[in-house]
Amino acid sequence: MSRTDRKQIILAAYVGGVNEHTLWEDPDAGSQIAFSTFRHVAQTAERGRFDYFFLAEGLALRARGGEVFDHDIAGRPDTLTVLAALAAVTEHIGLVGTLNATFNEPYELARQLASLDHLSGGRAGWNVVTSFDAFTGANFRRGGFLPHAQRYERAEETVATVRELWDTWAEDAILADKASGVFLADPAAGAFTRRSGQFDIDGRFTVPRSPQGRPLIVQAGVSSQGRDFAAANSDAIFSPYDRLPEAKEFYADIKARVARFGRDPDHVKILPAASFVLGDTLAEAEEKARYVKDQQLSDRTILVTFEQVWNRDLSGYDIDGPLPDVDPDPAGAPFIQGRAFIYPDRLETVRTWRALAEERGLTLRGLAHEIAQDAVYVGTPAQVADQLDAFVQEDGADGVVIGSHLVPSGLDEFVDHVVPLLQERGSLRTDYEGTTLRDNLRLPVPVRA
Repeated sequence: MSRTDRKQIILAAYVGGVNEHTLWEDPDAGSQIAFSTFRHVAQTAERGRFDYFFLAEGLALRARGGEVFDHDIAGRPDTLTVLAALAAVTEHIGLVGTLNATFNEPYELARQLASLDHLSGGRAGWNVVTSFDAFTGANFRRGGFLPHAQRYERAEETVATVRELWDTWAEDAILADKASGVFLADPAAGAFTRRSGQFDIDGRFTVPRSPQGRPLIVQAGVSSQGRDFAAANSDAIFSPYDRLPEAKEFYADIKARVARFGRDPDHVKILPAASFVLGDTLAEAEEKARYVKDQQLSDRTILVTFEQVWNRDLSGYDIDGPLPDVDPDPAGAPFIQGRAFIYPDRLETVRTWRALAEERGLTLRGLAHEIAQDAVYVGTPAQVADQLDAFVQEDGADGVVIGSHLVPSGLDEFVDHVVPLLQERGSLRTDYEGTTLRDNLRLPVPVRA
């Protein structure tokens, strides 16, 4: 494949919200709250010509047995505030933040994101997420009012309403006059009315059309409903698959759904999260990866992982002993709260784990290592560059969202050693080509509705 035929790899960098991947106790680990952490990661990613910086968000402190979990971030700053601050210390990299469509209102979402797009010169993006649990909802007026089945209905109406508000201003709605100041060329600019199952609003939107037309929409969806929502509405989609061939199947499915919605498949970018461990040799990298995984799977992490599935207090069980001899309690009040639950059937999950543990003679700790995800890319810089490039060129994705087990300095290693190799082979830009996030992702400016 020639340099000109290669797909350009999209790279994003993230600082996770609440997770078990960060090595909290590492002597080189920094604050998860200080602005210097976010600034370092964003500026490092920009130095590596990444497309955007991504910030996740948790709306509630995670709890174990009704008490705040003591091995977690206990005070993440507000996403939009952090991104607005980063706009002042970066020039090119996109700034994408997670904002909940269930608990926030369209007017405030539209206004905040459009303001960020203006402040950053057209670099803003919105990762649309939903929530239905009463634990998170207790922080909001509406509480846990939405059944699971209705969360996409509200999300779809929220996104449609936000876009409608963004489109209430034409590009030429404002004229400047030295004598009289700034005035409206279009007296109707900003006027809106929305009547739907979720919203009954009307008024005037206060923020003119943003530099890239509309901020980017990012979303993730695995179910058929979620995939359709993402394909119909998103500019970029988080993929849950980081290995071929599952990634190729997801990629082809999403692109086909995008086309069925009358959109150009090239105008929707697909990116899975990806972790990496580098070494001077493959053996060194693999040894380092084992160490990182050992540190990630602390006794506390292992315990809370299994307690979420069993829905019970398992502190009386030996981590280095056999699996608990009690069954999960699906009907009980949640023992672990504030975490995404990825196992649809607790009883079946535990049955599968018990069979695996019996077959391989695994303790709880051993099972935790068996089911925990390994780093996606492990090897020398050249090997990681080869693996990542092949994954994208073979349509596993359009790029990856890179995170590190070490915050904030872990990304430096990738930028210093892997990025130059991708640039040499023509798979990654050597400089930014435009001024907005859409420019850098090669996405068109949306046509105003």
